[in-house]
Amino acid sequence: MDLKCRCNQECIKSPADILEKIEFEYYPCKNCPEWKFKKFKPLVDQLDPAETIDAKWGRCICNRRHLDVVVTHILKIMQEEGVKTKKATLRDACIPLITPAYPLKNVPYLPKDSLVILSPDVNQKCAERIVKEVPEVKGVLKGDIKETVGMKDSKSHPHVYELLAGCDMRSDLVQTPFGPIIIYKHQGEIHIEFPKPTSPKISILKKAMENYEDPTILDCTCGPGTLGIAALKGGAKRVVFNDIWYPAAYTAALNLEVNGFPVELSGLKSGLIANGVKDIEGQSWSVYCVDVRELGSVLKEKFDLCLVDTFPGVDAEEFKESVDSLCSEIVII
Repeated sequence: MDLKCRCNQECIKSPADILEKIEFEYYPCKNCPEWKFKKFKPLVDQLDPAETIDAKWGRCICNRRHLDVVVTHILKIMQEEGVKTKKATLRDACIPLITPAYPLKNVPYLPKDSLVILSPDVNQKCAERIVKEVPEVKGVLKGDIKETVGMKDSKSHPHVYELLAGCDMRSDLVQTPFGPIIIYKHQGEIHIEFPKPTSPKISILKKAMENYEDPTILDCTCGPGTLGIAALKGGAKRVVFNDIWYPAAYTAALNLEVNGFPVELSGLKSGLIANGVKDIEGQSWSVYCVDVRELGSVLKEKFDLCLVDTFPGVDAEEFKESVDSLCSEIVII
């Protein structure tokens, strides 16, 4: 599978490349200045009016800037473009989505192209200016974080954030008991998850897998593939990924390839969209884009476990009924 990002830049890196430097990527060097902005105090009351806020402002000789400095720069542009008031605070500016993201104990110092931002207020002109003038920002999305991105079920209309400028491809480093995995996503199309030191969902998966030797698993609401890939890393014999939302199913296929489970795309946007190109020590994997209610007529195999990970507020009962005949055990994540 081709791992080129749709923006034709080198946005997708191997786990080895990311893991090699991630531990020190966002920590300050000995020369990095400390910054203590008050998040709920108007920015205008914390800055010297004579200061020029540009790409050089607050930058260390290591070529990184504190996250609050970057957001200050973003907010100043928003204020100049009239999308934020002069009394706006840093908390008002945007949702900063770091890439690659992993659990941090400190406020990060950011290198170039390490941030995708989300705001319900930004417009095209403002977004283009932010990407042009703030080196740390690689993409600007318009949308409200309270609105879930994706397709909740077959009765729902899909919802996406609008990419106004740059590229929204970003990644999360997810720690699992079986080793770290890298999950890529075009953030305007896939729901936002913030990495935690220990993922409750993966803890549930690990406990369920302990009851089987080399289990076969159906991840029927796979999203970008996190749980199913963790299962393969944990020794599952076979994992079938499925999602009704094609961008999610495609992203799961991409993340399989990224994490060492190569796939070949079928060229279809429904049904079987990708298959593993080779077994690894007896393991196999496939990716489908099918309504969960139709899986019983599409899949001609049985599974030890079926993972059901629905969006918040979605009743999992219909999902359970749809896959009951396909598996020995249903695990609600």
